Amino acid sequence: MPNIFNSFLQPKLSPRFTFVFSMVLVFFQGLIFAQNNPKTDSIVRVFPGTLNFLVVGDWGRFGEDHQTPVANQMAKVADKINRNFIISTGDNFYPHGVASIDDPQWKTSYEDVYKQFALHWEWYSVLGNHDYIGNPDAQVAYSKISRRWRMPARYFSETFAINGDTTNQVLIAFIDTNPLIPDFYKNKTYGPNVVSQDSTAQKIWLEKTLANKSSNIKWKIVVGHHPLYTATLKRRESYDTRAVRHSLKGILDKYRVDAYLCGHDHDLQHLLPEGKTHYFVSGSGSEVTEIGTLPISKLALAEYGFMAFSIGPKSMNVQVINHQGKVVYRTEIVK
Repeated sequence: MPNIFNSFLQPKLSPRFTFVFSMVLVFFQGLIFAQNNPKTDSIVRVFPGTLNFLVVGDWGRFGEDHQTPVANQMAKVADKINRNFIISTGDNFYPHGVASIDDPQWKTSYEDVYKQFALHWEWYSVLGNHDYIGNPDAQVAYSKISRRWRMPARYFSETFAINGDTTNQVLIAFIDTNPLIPDFYKNKTYGPNVVSQDSTAQKIWLEKTLANKSSNIKWKIVVGHHPLYTATLKRRESYDTRAVRHSLKGILDKYRVDAYLCGHDHDLQHLLPEGKTHYFVSGSGSEVTEIGTLPISKLALAEYGFMAFSIGPKSMNVQVINHQGKVVYRTEIVK
């Protein structure tokens, strides 16, 4: 059956009209494609008036594997968002931590890798299990001679003003999760440096820190090495994951902590179980391992990279960036 509609219209369309109509159609098709194409949303965004920091973990490999490409992208992003500081989620030096403040790895795995000016801001760092194989107190001591390394104790806290406004602050507790794992005390590898630690005292300190009721504190964040939740196949219900969850979940819930940041698993994750706290894993600063997904997974990605946080008084924006500088995931947490 002939198309009467087309037959009716076709004679009335001049070649010039057809050409102009075609160009307009192509323009709008391109506009729609740009709006829906993920590639156009892979650029790092800048959020004015915020506290900005990067989060990277499990990185110290002499610049090898993908540590250097990740470091290079960190410098670019740090410069673009005008970072205030960097957070390291532990396992700072592979394979056996550092022996002293004079250990060559301070130069080969840290100073020479994160050498760009944009990364010469404070690095607030926590200890990972690999750091416990060496001398964890050497990482504390390095804070006294470094202009940027910040680990004044095995656990500590800092309060940061948002955009210089002390009436809008972010409280961050940096903890040592290694003593929270009972199996470590009888472990020949980790035991010698764990037995001297009082896990009960640390948890009492953490509760006291998070109990701060100042109206100026708008956000509460805890940084540790080990995850409470993870989609990584071999660690979903491993002894260390279960132990840290058992020690910390009740505390994070009680004090309505906004986010828990960690490493340990060599991937990039965002998980949201029941409760207020968002869980972020940033542990692929140099190596990646296989990962699956969980019902609570918002992001589960086996890719080299790091995270960028931009926090305002009422919103927290998180961007996950890979070693090629592309934003592979972003989310916003609103108060």
